[in-house]
Amino acid sequence: MNAPTVQPFFHADSNTWSYLVADPASRAAAIIDPVLDFDPKSGRTSTTSAQALLDAIARDGLDVQWILETHAHADHLTAAHWLQQRLPQARVAIGAGIRAVQATFRDVYALG
Repeated sequence: MNAPTVQPFFHADSNTWSYLVADPASRAAAIIDPVLDFDPKSGRTSTTSAQALLDAIARDGLDVQWILETHAHADHLTAAHWLQQRLPQARVAIGAGIRAVQATFRDVYALG
C-alpha cells in the first residue's frame, strides 16, 4: 500500500497553506483550504494560487473528488467555488460548525 502524497502550497500574502493530497494508486485527490488571492489595496481578487493547484492536478493526472475547508477562514478568502466550477466532479465540504459562523456574520453584516 502506498502512502498518500501531500503537496503543500504556501500563500505568502495570508501566511497560510493549502494542500493537494492524492492516492498514488487511484489518482483520487482532495484539495484542502484553497486560497483565493485578494489585494486589499484594489479590493480585487485573483486566482493565481488556485491556478497553481489546477496546474499540479493536470501535471499529475489527478481526479479531484473533494475540496475541503477545515474551518471558517478569517485570514484568507476561499477559492473553493472557483475550483469547483473547473472541477465539477469535486464536492465541497466543511464541518457543521460553519452554520454558527454564518449566523454570526449574517447578523453582524445584516446579510439576511
